[in-house]
Amino acid sequence: MNIFVLVKRTFDTEEKIVVNGGKIQEDGAEFIINPYDEYAIEEAIQVRDAQGGEVTVLTLGGEDAEKQLRTALAMGADKAVLINTEDDLEEVDQFTAAQIISEYLKDKEADLILAGNVAIDGGSGQVGPRVAELLGINYVTTITNLEINGSTVTIKRDVEGDTEILETSLPLLVTAQQGLNEPRYPSLPGIMKAKKKPLEEVELDDLDMDEDDVEAKTETIEIYLPPKKEAGKVLEGDLADQVKELVHLLHSEAKVI
Repeated sequence: MNIFVLVKRTFDTEEKIVVNGGKIQEDGAEFIINPYDEYAIEEAIQVRDAQGGEVTVLTLGGEDAEKQLRTALAMGADKAVLINTEDDLEEVDQFTAAQIISEYLKDKEADLILAGNVAIDGGSGQVGPRVAELLGINYVTTITNLEINGSTVTIKRDVEGDTEILETSLPLLVTAQQGLNEPRYPSLPGIMKAKKKPLEEVELDDLDMDEDDVEAKTETIEIYLPPKKEAGKVLEGDLADQVKELVHLLHSEAKVI
C-alpha cells in the first residue's frame, strides 16, 4: 500500500509566542510536528505494518523542517519529502499548500493519504480536504478509527461528541482526530535508522509550477496578542452590600447594564 502523510512544522505547544513589529518571532523558538499530525503518522505506520507497503511523510517549508521530517522517520516512516518553498513564496495559505501538495501527489498513485485534523497554529482544517478535492478522491475528516479490508474502508469519526460510522473505498484521504491512536516516541534505534532513510528535497521548478500559480488567496493584515486580562475583584461585606456593589460595577466599569 502506498501511504502518504501530510506533516506541518508548528510552534511547540509550550512555547511563548512573541510578536514584534507585526510578526511572530521565530528566533530561538522550539518547533515540533503538529500534534494532530502525529496521530496521522502513527496510523500510517500501523496500516503499513498490517497491510504492507510504504509510508512517505511530506511537508512544505524550508530546510528547518527537516528536523520534523527526521522525527517522523524515527517514528517509523520509510521516506520523507520536503517541498522547499522558502525562497519562492513569502506567504503560504491553505490554497497555496493544497495546490503544491496535490501537484506533487497527482502521479504518485497514493492509496491512502493521512493528515492531522487541524494545525494548532492556524486551525483551519482545510488543507487535507482541499488536496482530496484537487486529486478527485474520497475524503473523511476527524476520524477516530480506521479499518481497511481490501479496497473497502470502514471509518468511525467524531461528530460533536458522538460517533458516525462510514464505509468508503480507496484511494482515500483522512484527517486524524485525537483518540485515533497513541503516537509512539522515536526510539534510539529509530533515531539512528532515520539518519540513513531517504529525504528528498523538491523545488517548485521541479513541479513545473511558478509563484503566480500558487499565489496566496489570503493576506495577513495584522498580528497581535490578545489584551492582558485584568485581575478580578472580590466583593466583600454583607450579601446586600455585595449585590449593590456588583450592580454598580456592571454599570460603571463593565458597562453591560
